[in-house]
Amino acid sequence: MPIPEGDSAVGHSFGLEFDGITIKSITEVSGLKIEQDVIDLKQNTADGKFEVKRLPGRPKPGEVTLTRGLTADQNFSNWIKSSQFGKMKDARKGGSIIIYDFEGAEIKRYRLVNAWPKSLEIGSLKAGDTSLLTEKLSVTYERIEVA
Repeated sequence: MPIPEGDSAVGHSFGLEFDGITIKSITEVSGLKIEQDVIDLKQNTADGKFEVKRLPGRPKPGEVTLTRGLTADQNFSNWIKSSQFGKMKDARKGGSIIIYDFEGAEIKRYRLVNAWPKSLEIGSLKAGDTSLLTEKLSVTYERIEVA
């Protein structure tokens, strides 16, 4: 069911999709950002007045961090192994970050172009601790396309 006009979306859950694999157990997405350079065009108008126009420049690459509970799923680990061993043909992928509503229907999709994993961080390991173990995957990308 689409979001009614004037209402905002509540991101109930998130997923990462690449190579036909969808990981729906993402609990947090941070750093999702579309940014581009700004070009200042300085010129004189026809009547001789000085003006500055701002124009859009090149898109800037970015980085996003995905957090999920630690599971036996090896997709994050396998992806980062490719980049660690310099197999960039295998590591550099097109994928999407997907936002789902409370019913599991897709609300929005952000397509990452030429993305590859920069780091994988495992949460603190403490004996006797009952908190959820997490893994954070930092993914760098060349640009984002909003679908």
